[in-house]
Amino acid sequence: MTTTSKPQVSRRTLLKSAVTAGAALVVGFEVPQIAKADPAKAAVNPFRAWVRIDRAGQVTLISARSEMGQGISSALPMILAEELGVDWKDVRVEQALTDPTLYGDQGTGGSGSVAGSWTPLRQAGAAARVMLIGAAAERWKVSPADCTVRNGYVHHQSDKIAYGDLVESASKRPIPDLATVPLKSPRDFQIVGKPMPRKDIPLKTDGSAQFGIDVRLPGMLYAVVERCPVFGGKVKSFDATKAKALPGVRDVFEIPAVPEGVHSWGGVAVVANTTWIAMQARKQLRIDWDYGPHATESSESLRRQFRRIVDSPCKVVFNTGDADAAISGSPAEKKVEADYELPFQAHATMEPMNCTVHVKPDGAEVWAPAQGPDWVNGVVAQATGLTPDKVKVHTTYMGGGFGRRYQADFAVEAAQIGKKMTGTPVQLVWSREDDMTHDFYRPASYHRVSGAIDSQGNILAWKHRSTSTSIADWWDRKSPPESSELGCTLQMPYIAKNYKLEYLPAQSGVPRAWWRSVEASSIGFVMESYMDELAHAAGADPYEFRIAKLGDGRKIGNPLNPKDTALEADRMKGVLKLAASKAGWGSPLAAGQGRGIACHFSFNSYAANVAEVTVSQGAVKVNRIVSAVDIGIAVNPEGVRAQVESAIVYGLTAALKSQITIQDGRAVESNFNKFPTLAMNETPRLEVYIVPSEVAPTGIGEPGLPPVAPAVMNAIFAATGKRIRRLPVIPSDLV
Repeated sequence: MTTTSKPQVSRRTLLKSAVTAGAALVVGFEVPQIAKADPAKAAVNPFRAWVRIDRAGQVTLISARSEMGQGISSALPMILAEELGVDWKDVRVEQALTDPTLYGDQGTGGSGSVAGSWTPLRQAGAAARVMLIGAAAERWKVSPADCTVRNGYVHHQSDKIAYGDLVESASKRPIPDLATVPLKSPRDFQIVGKPMPRKDIPLKTDGSAQFGIDVRLPGMLYAVVERCPVFGGKVKSFDATKAKALPGVRDVFEIPAVPEGVHSWGGVAVVANTTWIAMQARKQLRIDWDYGPHATESSESLRRQFRRIVDSPCKVVFNTGDADAAISGSPAEKKVEADYELPFQAHATMEPMNCTVHVKPDGAEVWAPAQGPDWVNGVVAQATGLTPDKVKVHTTYMGGGFGRRYQADFAVEAAQIGKKMTGTPVQLVWSREDDMTHDFYRPASYHRVSGAIDSQGNILAWKHRSTSTSIADWWDRKSPPESSELGCTLQMPYIAKNYKLEYLPAQSGVPRAWWRSVEASSIGFVMESYMDELAHAAGADPYEFRIAKLGDGRKIGNPLNPKDTALEADRMKGVLKLAASKAGWGSPLAAGQGRGIACHFSFNSYAANVAEVTVSQGAVKVNRIVSAVDIGIAVNPEGVRAQVESAIVYGLTAALKSQITIQDGRAVESNFNKFPTLAMNETPRLEVYIVPSEVAPTGIGEPGLPPVAPAVMNAIFAATGKRIRRLPVIPSDLV
């Protein structure tokens, strides 16, 4: 995609303008990913967000990250307030306009918002603190070392000066070197690590928070799109006579698909005075579809393809030792082989896709609930023929993301419609059925794991052969298809003398992309279910077996990417021990009940779950899940618990209830009546425990999900002796 950059503005120019105005102390800071992605851009303009203190003492954090319910509008101000020396409640968060030139990659995902902002935010807060202290010390004619800060004041003995009274003089001082500015010791934290209420809750409670679907502009029209029900299909012809005859319909026209880089669908757009009118008019369309090359694909045909692939040798991705020889040379009673299967999953965000666009001849303005607003900026520019600097994107609150709002298909459609209606703002709204049947789904996958244990119960060999509808194969043909699929298999936490990974992608026309925890949601289920099977074959307790096979003091890097953070076996053991202890592992349960355990490393974080279930008459009820996480410093423990709890509920829905099946090249499930989610009365008792730590924080939005399914399935085995290897669970699996 071709984009045009804004004129570059130097750091000194921006700061000089703030000083000249005398209005505020402004400190910019860089998130490291920008420098890695584009060193030249970082060198010229290294700011991802701004800290601003005005003459009234108001502290504003201008954040380029999107708030989608994960709580960064609370966690990021806590980090800043800690180093700056202000009351956390007095820090206001302002959503940055989308500007790739100024902020670089503004994407929000990968559980990286807090982890990626931790050091830069602390450095920015500390730099502002040093500048304010310097200004106060100069006024008092004392040493800065004799001054302290507290609640927005610089103190010296009995004297104090408010930050607001210092900003003009402080803004004229040199910005300290952010790499060497002194930071507080975690042991001195007064805000970070303490449970704090969410800043966005009052807004969401009283209805004043603006989600994308809430946007209203003078003279705004509303649009819907009829898309081909078969993936990859397109319009041959259409008759809009009846649709146009309905009162309030403004226009009906075709919009093209954008396959390269976006994968938007194309279809027939209906624009009307209200969304309801547009939806009613859409029903009156008569469309002749070209269903394209995927009209015969089904879940069963894909499953047959999966089986053919894993029945044959695949590409060897990683190999140490000789797993094949070790397995073939082992006695039959020491061998364990199992096939695991996972279906497509929809994101099913509570707020369906939507986007509001106002295109004018000389520019465009966009309101989007987007995880990738900079991507939205680029695709709207491309669709309208404008340069990116002429497109202003406002990022709104969003009713769930889970990776779905990292796509730009809905923004492209809105831009195409907005261009046709130039001069009039238009809001594109997807129905629930649109959203469910035209998602970018979690890949379907199939795994065959073979292995053997020796007479002492050691893992002699572990061989993992898998196939899936690869995300990389859909989005980025330059990368090997396995690069998006293998996850933690490349950082095998358990000691195995021989270890082999094989992979080949399956061919499919079903769109796929990032789903909460990405490939870890599948790999976690497979690895931890199989680990339980090995423990059973060894006659060992599943918890004790894991602890023993993790070893002591080991660090496991990614053999294909040495830059990845190493998995620390002792930290994994720590979450296992904490979860097992809090769950009462080993204590007796009633007949028909079982307890299962699982752990996983993802997004540089460690999580372990213990599940307790009851199985009766072909039905499973999850009674309790105890989760332990090690994410380094928990900035806001209440936010961490909320994230883990939501990940557990999301994971239980996928494990127990929902899937997307394909028939005749299209999604069968179109609404929650066929894609049920976990109900309140089905939700188990949830307990979340956080390992105390002083190391830098890592991700938490996603790591709580991967151990959910295997812990529950292992608990079902403990209760019934039946292994569940295909998700979601169906009643016939339990009897």
